[in-house]
Amino acid sequence: MALVRWEPARELSSLQNEMNRLFSTFFDTPSNGGMPVSPRWVPAMDLVEEGDTYVLRADLPGLDEEDVSIELEDRVLTLSGERKLEHEDHREGYARFERAYGSFTRSLTLPQGVDPEGIAASFEKGVLEVRVPKPEERKPRRVAIGGGRRSAKTIEGKAS
Repeated sequence: MALVRWEPARELSSLQNEMNRLFSTFFDTPSNGGMPVSPRWVPAMDLVEEGDTYVLRADLPGLDEEDVSIELEDRVLTLSGERKLEHEDHREGYARFERAYGSFTRSLTLPQGVDPEGIAASFEKGVLEVRVPKPEERKPRRVAIGGGRRSAKTIEGKAS
């Protein structure tokens, strides 16, 4: 059994950090003209393989095609957009707002060799679907050995 030296200062520091995190969760509620600001909105996404294609589906309720941007740079596919707060200004009575809003950005790194021209996107009923063709698998290559007095030999290899 190993002996561990107890350091009260380290324990207090850890406790203080946890208490700060807890209090910031409950009491840090910035406001926007009297309305609470929603926490960062991150839309739900699924990524599945369907045959020779990767299919990305993102739930973007309340958005239109014009509200969403899809960019590809150096194998990184980035979805971004913004959902605006939709409510009337309530001066009297009770109002509670739970739907998240705001801007979002989601990025995925695509495999090496993906053809950017083959990527297609569609948007229907609040669901964005991006279809990314899988890169072609590297195939073994044959190299012929020739020259000299000997007959040509072929070396077969597999891609690693």
